[in-house]
Amino acid sequence: MNYDIIVIGSGPGGYVAAIRAAQLGFKTAIVERESLGGICLNWGCIPTKALLKSAQVFEYLNHAKDYGISADNIKADFSSVVKRSRDVAEGMSKGIQFLMKKNKIDVIMGIAKVKAGKKIDVTADGKTTTYEAKHIIIATGARSRQLPNLPQDGKKIIGYRDAMVLPKLPKSLVVVGSGAIGVEFAYFYATMGTKVTVVEFLPNIVPVEDEEVSKQLEKSFKKVGIDIMVDSSVESVDTKGDGCKVNIKTKTGNVTLDAEIVLSAVGIEANITGLGLEETGIKTDKGKILTDKFYATNVPGYYAIGDCVGGQALAHVASAEGITCVEKIKGMHVDPMDYNNIPGCTYCQPEIASVGFTEKKAKEAGYTIKVGKFPFSASGKASASGAKDGFIKIIFDAKYGEILGAHMIGANVTEMIAEIVALRKLESTGHELIKTIHPHPTMSEAIMEAAAAAYGEVIHL
Repeated sequence: MNYDIIVIGSGPGGYVAAIRAAQLGFKTAIVERESLGGICLNWGCIPTKALLKSAQVFEYLNHAKDYGISADNIKADFSSVVKRSRDVAEGMSKGIQFLMKKNKIDVIMGIAKVKAGKKIDVTADGKTTTYEAKHIIIATGARSRQLPNLPQDGKKIIGYRDAMVLPKLPKSLVVVGSGAIGVEFAYFYATMGTKVTVVEFLPNIVPVEDEEVSKQLEKSFKKVGIDIMVDSSVESVDTKGDGCKVNIKTKTGNVTLDAEIVLSAVGIEANITGLGLEETGIKTDKGKILTDKFYATNVPGYYAIGDCVGGQALAHVASAEGITCVEKIKGMHVDPMDYNNIPGCTYCQPEIASVGFTEKKAKEAGYTIKVGKFPFSASGKASASGAKDGFIKIIFDAKYGEILGAHMIGANVTEMIAEIVALRKLESTGHELIKTIHPHPTMSEAIMEAAAAAYGEVIHL
């Protein structure tokens, strides 16, 4: 029962850390309480993308005439859509099982609790077993945050897990919160035929994004019939009747909306309760585990990565942290992660992708900036594809040409943002981007054109 490394949690932070550890020759075990792959593979990133793809196909079919094609009697079988999503998740989880076997990683099913002396207790079926390791990596992730005035019952007031497996399509839905989870479900349900209202406390939806992106998404959402309420907060929900009476406070007074279901999408909180951190002496702050830049906690031999520490709560961040943590344990030369060069992606339609400074944040940081913007309405590929909504916006430091940030909204932009991430990693300049020849016709040409626009060299505007 002795290991070099034990990882607690098998999400995209934990299982990636375990595989990298095994590759580096460590005797490795991973502990999981539910399903391999964690929330991301089973109840997050992957199954939601499967749902969104079904919605996108349904949307295409409903607009077939726009492409010169007749398609009659188009219907969505909601239960089949949900089943496909669950099948995709199950297949991915089985893929992680294969990777564990391939890399000779021991999988321990049960609930873990860390103990002093580099030990953990794992409880399963009423039986507790103690394991020891030279290094213990905590990768327990996070769960849906519950607000006192929005107590989730799994039926009328739901979280993201319930939203993935509803027994039937609701006639109406109020989504509380407009981050990535909120707007992705808003798009999915609206496309499937639900009347959707999004309620956001801040002045803009997707509030972490550049303001111009937020305004474009609001415009696109309203076009497809999604109601948007910003500067508004849900004060209470009355669930005594058949549906929900949602009391919403706005700038001009309170309003009451009737909805079949309320989806609480107000963020996440780390899974650190009952983990044994206090007994072990591991420090936390504001509900997160404190670590150094290589993910070591204040107690030697204990580390933490992913959603249970600071930094962006994103799957790719957790994976990168896991690799960095393990390579540092091995004694390799490792650079700390640059959290200002992390891409963020939202998979509603139109998609959103961004990295680095927003225009506002760049100005607040004291930069003199150049901003280039290119709309997809001027893109030949976007016109041919019937996807003219959105734009590419790139922010440069006027003095040195450094790419400070990029903000994209449009079809498939989540596949395009990595170009900017790589260029920023390589410290490329605006002029180098302009001179990077992009293939025609593609949506990605808009990146080159946006850079050219910043320097007064744009061709197609």
